[in-house]
Amino acid sequence: MKKREAEAERRKFWVELIARHKQSGKTVEAFCQENGVGSPLFYTWRKRLALVAQREEGKPMAFALVEPAGTKRGEPVELTLASGDRLRISPGTDAATLRLVLGVLRELR
Repeated sequence: MKKREAEAERRKFWVELIARHKQSGKTVEAFCQENGVGSPLFYTWRKRLALVAQREEGKPMAFALVEPAGTKRGEPVELTLASGDRLRISPGTDAATLRLVLGVLRELR
């Protein structure tokens, strides 16, 4: 089997497995254990396929405006991106660094 065919088969496997998980209503850990796959690998493929889908649909990176409730001044702020990735921003992070990080994340989509 050629490399592209093998990758297509692998991708098909994970697309179907992730779809079955959504229908199962089970936790990722329980579902993965029942299906003989590691949950870290499941999360990796779910993220990868979500990013591919976003790129194919031409969706921009999405953010939600939030107001941190109960956070103390000087604590990091954590953003959860639409992809499921979390970005922790420490106090004092300069805007240029944040723009650079967000640009790299955008390119990975």
